[in-house]
This record gives sequence, structure tokens and C-alpha cells, in this order.
Amino acid sequence: MAGLPGETVTMREAIGVNVGRKVKIAAGLFWADYGTLGAQIEDLTAAGVDWLHIEMRDGRYMDFYAPRGGVDVLEAARKHTDLEIEVQLQMMRPNQVLFKQLADLGANLISLPIETSGETLIQNITYIKETLGLKVGIWAWQGLPLVFFEPFLSFVDIIEYESRAPFWMPVKPGKSPHTVDAMVLESISSLHQMLAGRGLVNRVEVMEDGGLNASNVGPFVRAGMTAGEFSSPLLKGVNGKFRAGSGEIAAAVTNLRRALDDALVRHRST
Repeated sequence: MAGLPGETVTMREAIGVNVGRKVKIAAGLFWADYGTLGAQIEDLTAAGVDWLHIEMRDGRYMDFYAPRGGVDVLEAARKHTDLEIEVQLQMMRPNQVLFKQLADLGANLISLPIETSGETLIQNITYIKETLGLKVGIWAWQGLPLVFFEPFLSFVDIIEYESRAPFWMPVKPGKSPHTVDAMVLESISSLHQMLAGRGLVNRVEVMEDGGLNASNVGPFVRAGMTAGEFSSPLLKGVNGKFRAGSGEIAAAVTNLRRALDDALVRHRST
């Protein structure tokens, strides 16, 4: 089975074995306490998460009229960690001026929205990788036909699928606002198989975003998820947001890592 030109793809890569590959934790800052953001980022870094995930909005995307996670958050986060920082753009037609600004402020990975990038998507993917020298991802909300991911698989470092979220409903203490349907699990499995069919399972991360926690990651690991975005489980509990320096964040990361490692042993052993 062929991969990119000049590559030799083994049968193990082709069928997507990935024995022993750690499932990565992308620590989302959505539920951070922005009054103590730097200290919380330091707690997450010390606890061993794999990278930070910032959702950056423009105030127009999906009628989120209040922008969130601007360049000031990226600039502040960069000062408190040596981890890679992903910026997931929730924007209408993000452009190269913004990408250059993100690169200058310390972003390592930029995830582009499939639905709202339009005809600029492949141009922006190659600009981010070839001109800026950063990692690049593409992402979409639950419900986008998965065929829209296919043309870009060999160009990107990560594909990200986000579960639906009824934002109009009150958020329960300690819970994610996202809903994880069977469709999400099936879609992660299908995305993994797309990569396996091209010999890309060891080059491109498959990431689920939204609604994951230590109690439900097992089936996603089995389906081929190699990274998960976690914010609620790492930054808030039933009594509110975790306090920096209290050990709560470290304990949450340890609990989640244990669940991911256990799932890895169960579902990806030789």
C-alpha cells in the first residue's frame, strides 16, 4: 500500500496497529481561571500534558458574538510553558496575516476550520507548513461529511473532530457542555481507517474534541484516537474551577493519563 512519494509503508502501518503509541493529552484552556492562567498552565505542564489547546474566535463564527481566546491569551500562555501550543481557529475565513501573527507569538500548531475556510483551505495549509514552518491541522464539527477531510490527509499533522454542544443549555458543575453521541465514535473510527488506508496512521494524529473524560476514553482509544482535547476534566470540578497550586490539576491529569494508558493496554497490545 502506497503512502507519499518516496515512502515505504509497512503492513503494520497500513492496517493501523500503533502498538505502544501513547495517547496524547491536549489540555484545553477553555475552562481555565483566567485570573490565574499562568499558574494553571504551569500546573498542567508539570503534570505532564502533551500540548496546550487554545480556541480562538473572531466574534462572528457560529454567532459567538463575544470573541474568546485572542492573541493576548496565546502571548500569555507562551510565557508559562515550553510545551507546544495549538491554536484552534473558530473563525470565518482566517487569513495569512493572522497565521504569521500566531507564529510570531509562539504557536506551534494551527488548526483550520474546514467549514469556514472555503477555497483558501489548501493554500493556508501549505502556507502554514512551508512558509511558517509550523504544524497544521484541520477540524470540523460533528455532522460534516467525513469525505471533506480526505483531500488534505497527506498535508496535515492532525485531524480534529468536535462533538456537538448545545450551548443554549446550562452547563452542569464539573461537566463538559458537549454531548458525545455514537456518531462521534463511529466518525473517529472512520477517520482512523482513512489514515490507515493511506499508511498515515503514524504521521497524522486523530483527535476528538469535546465531552471526553477518564470514564469514556476507552472506546475512542479502541477506535483509533491518538489524541484527545480535555478541558473540563483537567480544570474544573463539582465545586468550581480547580485552584492553581492546590494539586487538583495534577491529580486530574494523573487520573486521565491512567485511564488512557489502561485503554492503550487493553486495545492496542500485540
